[in-house]
Amino acid sequence: MTFYNSKAWRRLSRAFMQSRFYICERCGRPAEICHHKTHITPYNIHDPAVTLNPALLEALCLQCHNTEHFGHGGAVALGLAFDENGDLMKGGTQNEVYDAGPAGPGGTAQAGR
Repeated sequence: MTFYNSKAWRRLSRAFMQSRFYICERCGRPAEICHHKTHITPYNIHDPAVTLNPALLEALCLQCHNTEHFGHGGAVALGLAFDENGDLMKGGTQNEVYDAGPAGPGGTAQAGR
């Protein structure tokens, strides 16, 4: 998704993660991902009140982020998870990245962050 490469997002996510001292807000482990509490969709991607609102962000470790997105079956049931770059990986290894295509799994614009 182009949004995640935007200057505005990179600046906000970096500042937000620093404000949380890169500590996962759920488990206390080192946080790696600045997560949107409101999932980004094609309908809200251009709404800065959703995409660039610090009140809707959460610092998460990779494990808590995977649980958020896949904890209730879904891709986990298919053997998929996010790697440290936010890409879907298959079989639990970083060498096998799942190619979700431009639409991503389930028709989303990208495997969520």
